[in-house]
Amino acid sequence: MPAVNLNAQGGFLQRSCKLFELFCMLCILVVFIYYLDAFKVISNSNPTLNCTSKEDKVPVLEDLEKCPETSPLLVGPLEIEFSQPVDLEDVKKQNPALQLGGRFTPEDCKALQKVAVIIPFRNREEHLKYWLYYLHPILLRQQLDYGVYLIHQKGDETFNRAKLMNVGYAEALKEYDYDCFVFSDVDLIPMDDRNIYKCFSQPRHLSVSMDKFDFSLPYEQYFGGVSSLSKEQFQKINGFPNNYWGWGGEDDDIYNRLSFRGMTISRPDAITGKYRMIHHNRDTKNEPNPERFDRMANTRMMIDRDGINSLSYEVVEVKKNFLFTEIQVDIGTPS
Repeated sequence: MPAVNLNAQGGFLQRSCKLFELFCMLCILVVFIYYLDAFKVISNSNPTLNCTSKEDKVPVLEDLEKCPETSPLLVGPLEIEFSQPVDLEDVKKQNPALQLGGRFTPEDCKALQKVAVIIPFRNREEHLKYWLYYLHPILLRQQLDYGVYLIHQKGDETFNRAKLMNVGYAEALKEYDYDCFVFSDVDLIPMDDRNIYKCFSQPRHLSVSMDKFDFSLPYEQYFGGVSSLSKEQFQKINGFPNNYWGWGGEDDDIYNRLSFRGMTISRPDAITGKYRMIHHNRDTKNEPNPERFDRMANTRMMIDRDGINSLSYEVVEVKKNFLFTEIQVDIGTPS
């Protein structure tokens, strides 16, 4: 009878047991992973099993779909009236989605543009209340990523609207990477929320038909009131002129700049572009500019010398209101 090698047989059995143990451990690991994934699926579909609260689930902006070209929240024509006083605390309560500084970003979609709304300002507190009361709900419904900037000229020197708008452009860009800028007089309220406060392929004149002009355009080159320019369009014309002190002329100069740089003006139709103006007497230190016609005649010569590249000013104070950011500035005096 042949001899049996017990050592070889024991070694074989020992190796077989170890392989079997490894196989069992692998099976247990696979089963564990399977049930772990199954639990995740169940817990995601059942809020009671999910430990993460709804408040903790903040969507990442990059993951959101783009907002639609036309917001589904728009209502169309609006009733605008100025007979009742406005309380800013009520405006704040009625717009809880706003963030400090008059900022808003849609939560359920990614806004198509980042818009800075620039208001040149001095001594118009009552007008501002109406503007905030009407415009914030409109801008919210338009699903814009926007901020409101009140550029407050310090002191009682002659008012300079265009230079204040240049300041607004420069200061807004210090806070956020805006790609669109809407420049608005504080006394103009749109009568239709389909008149979108955004930028277009060409500079946009938004306040097409104001009640002041019997809801008609005063002349074809008119670019006053409310307008929008993209960052690229603004830079292409070197911003606005800084040397128009007092009332009048700067809008026509801006129109000339746009024309000289090969751009045209786009507008909404006369119905969508309706505006109501809060009537008032002309402010002191904002009398008609007697030099405006001479300055307009020299736009082509001055466009590259006078504008955002020659802007000088001093920021006196920045205040973050819930409804707007107020930037008080010293812009100097007429030369």
